[in-house]
Amino acid sequence: MPVALVTDSTAYLPDEAVARYGIDVVPLSVVVGDRVLAEGIEVTPGDVADALRRKVQVTTSRPNPEAFAAAYRAAAERGAEGVVSLHLSAELSGTYEAAVLAAEAAEIPVRVVDTRMVAMALGYCVLTAAEVAGNGGGVDEVATAAEKRAGATTGFFYVDTLEYLRRGGRIGAARAMLGSALAVKPLLHLSGGRIEPLEKVRTSSRAIARLEEIAIHQAGTGEVDLAVHHLAAEAGARQLAERLRERVPGLRELYVGEVGAVIGAHVGPGLLAVVVSPR
Repeated sequence: MPVALVTDSTAYLPDEAVARYGIDVVPLSVVVGDRVLAEGIEVTPGDVADALRRKVQVTTSRPNPEAFAAAYRAAAERGAEGVVSLHLSAELSGTYEAAVLAAEAAEIPVRVVDTRMVAMALGYCVLTAAEVAGNGGGVDEVATAAEKRAGATTGFFYVDTLEYLRRGGRIGAARAMLGSALAVKPLLHLSGGRIEPLEKVRTSSRAIARLEEIAIHQAGTGEVDLAVHHLAAEAGARQLAERLRERVPGLRELYVGEVGAVIGAHVGPGLLAVVVSPR
């Protein structure tokens, strides 16, 4: 393809899609105790879930700009005329900033896009970009298609506790304390690139049922792709996915997968999430 694609490891794309489109995936890092590990290479979601349960400190860090510079150089060496580099929300990570710094020194044009998404909400933007690039689209056309997909995509999720998000600074401590005091099960969503509270439900079963209803309403009747994510909750994720398969009339593709170590470090075990991405 004349336009090469770069993303980061929080897109959680299926391996088959990465290989098919030749997408370069730059990993973020997870720090477990005193060990710095590359997401998707040196640490698994299960490792993170286990560490969190044992109360081992787990933090995350962005790639350094040189990691992106290397990806952009590799694209140029393969003959690419330009690069579109698509990343998780700049509100959640410094990854976008690192990519921008690397793009400034690249030898071919690089367009860096803050999708304001994460997980398969980001992944669907990358797949749309890949389709347009595969049809010969230029840098601006590819980036615009990804931005349009991002604008239509939403993500909703349930967590057992807000404590892990509070620890990582991804949601206000006051809101985490309020949720704990009321013993509620929080539903959250991506809004403006940030993780924001959506609803508070009294029990986990009601919260998951409500997550299902919200996703169905958001999907509507048009053509739509759905992704169901989880962390250490595979059975619940597959049950939710099957219910969505039966109830969403315009469903095209349904992906079920565990979030990676980076997002897992911030949400904790028990996560269930639904990404709704109209075509």
